Amino acid sequence: MKEQVEVKTLKEGRYVIIDDEPCVIKGLSKSKPGKHGSAKANIDAIGIFDNRKRSIVQPVSAKIYIPMVDRRSGQVLTISGNIVQLMDMSDYSTIELTASDEDLSKLEEGKEVMYLSAMGKSKLDIR
Repeated sequence: MKEQVEVKTLKEGRYVIIDDEPCVIKGLSKSKPGKHGSAKANIDAIGIFDNRKRSIVQPVSAKIYIPMVDRRSGQVLTISGNIVQLMDMSDYSTIELTASDEDLSKLEEGKEVMYLSAMGKSKLDIR
């Protein structure tokens, strides 16, 4: 799911959709309006799921989409290789996520972990 907002309402640390990928805003700068144009915003962001850096320049009055990002908790059911099977604690559905080697060392079966869900994709959120 996504929602449409004006660029001037965005802040660092919030989420935005760039190239159909949900991203977290790492840098935001706004220029003043010039003689022949409107004020512009330069947005630097990093993809939530692919960790790619993206940037866009938009007029401050333009509309842009922001994703609805859910932070949920789930219980680890099984770990096999890099695949982790989680049971969502709110609706008891099961999902399978891939985990990095660094995250695998922090996981154990039966433990509760946080994960992010946005636009049909999910990712472990281990801090």
